[in-house]
Amino acid sequence: MVTETDAYPDIAIHPGEYLAEEIEARGLSQKELARRMGRPLNAINEIIKGKKSITAETALQLEEAMPEIRARFWLNLETDYQLTRALINKRSKAA
Repeated sequence: MVTETDAYPDIAIHPGEYLAEEIEARGLSQKELARRMGRPLNAINEIIKGKKSITAETALQLEEAMPEIRARFWLNLETDYQLTRALINKRSKAA
């Protein structure tokens, strides 16, 4: 029988890693993305470095800057990251 925690990976990948890959693939700089979003460069940099979460507002701004990727995608990545981190933490405490 598969348990709830078995369905999740052993590592949590921050959405900032996906964002970094996406802007690189598009030939965008962090500075250009920040400009398109109307956000400070350091906010984008902190998301990419995994120091800052993607909020609903940020997800909407990302969608405006890169319309091919919906806000829901970015929020789903953030939610999955947070849930995976919590499950990893739970597993480590149980071990």
